[in-house]
Amino acid sequence: MQAINPPSGPAASPPFPPIEPWQSGCLPVGDGHSIHFEQCGNPQGLPMVVLHGGPGSGCSPRMRQLFDPARFRIVLFDQRGCGRSTPRGECAHNTTADLVADIERLRGHLGVERWLVTGGSWGAALAVAYAAAHREACLGAILRGIFLTGPADLEWFFVGAGALFPQVWQALDAATPGDRQLPLTDRLFDAVQGNDAIVAAEAVRRWMQWEATLDSGCPAPLPVFPDADAQAALLAKYRLQAHYLRRHCFLGEPHLLELAARLGGLPVEILHGEKDLVCRVENARRLQHAVPGSRLRIVADAGHSPFAPSMQQALTDSAVRFPSTQG
Repeated sequence: MQAINPPSGPAASPPFPPIEPWQSGCLPVGDGHSIHFEQCGNPQGLPMVVLHGGPGSGCSPRMRQLFDPARFRIVLFDQRGCGRSTPRGECAHNTTADLVADIERLRGHLGVERWLVTGGSWGAALAVAYAAAHREACLGAILRGIFLTGPADLEWFFVGAGALFPQVWQALDAATPGDRQLPLTDRLFDAVQGNDAIVAAEAVRRWMQWEATLDSGCPAPLPVFPDADAQAALLAKYRLQAHYLRRHCFLGEPHLLELAARLGGLPVEILHGEKDLVCRVENARRLQHAVPGSRLRIVADAGHSPFAPSMQQALTDSAVRFPSTQG
């Protein structure tokens, strides 16, 4: 295992330009679910699957710009219940094991022999789970913004970090009705998944504000839902996220690190923003120690977002360590 500390200061190179997919479609994966997928970049390039975070977030067009489109055949998909996958927000038959099976089913559908697996935050945890289950299908992994899925991560995000921005945190706490003796997470998840649409919407708005505050490192404004469809989409996203988080993403930190240990011998690059307030840097160090031979880079001038210039450069640097072809 090797820790790599980059020079400080922002990266000089800009993100890759916007691109459009050359293929998109929906793949039925069973239990009434269909996942939306797309391919972009070089059809003859090194196959790479990009796993989005959340859980529940779905892909965005900007995610196509994370890696060199001339070098990689980039596959993105919306996980069960997320984004353009259907049914939207569905929690039934929606577990980490289901998502791992979906990734492998998508690989077979696209005729990919082996691919590079990459993801950030929840996507990094899912990448570990997939690569441990289907090591023979993986060329390696690039893991960013490490989320270990256990109680310590939730305690930090929803409680411990409250000392950094007390006014925003207090607004989040106030938006969660119920027994005040219960932990904030229980009250928040109950509110988001409950039948009172007004309470759920306010809880989601405050959750989004808190998330944006930690992501940016300064108090964020309270978001406004632009229309009813946008509100429904965001309620679906956070209900699905609550479904996963209250179950520790069907993994939990000890089991995730056990899975990570199976990746020894695969090329594994771990990136984590030095200023990440969403997921603490110590998570990346624990993951590095769990994966024999993995490389850790603590990225200066970067938080949790993959789009900070220094993190964009770190992703590019990690990607070029992999050959441009499988042969």
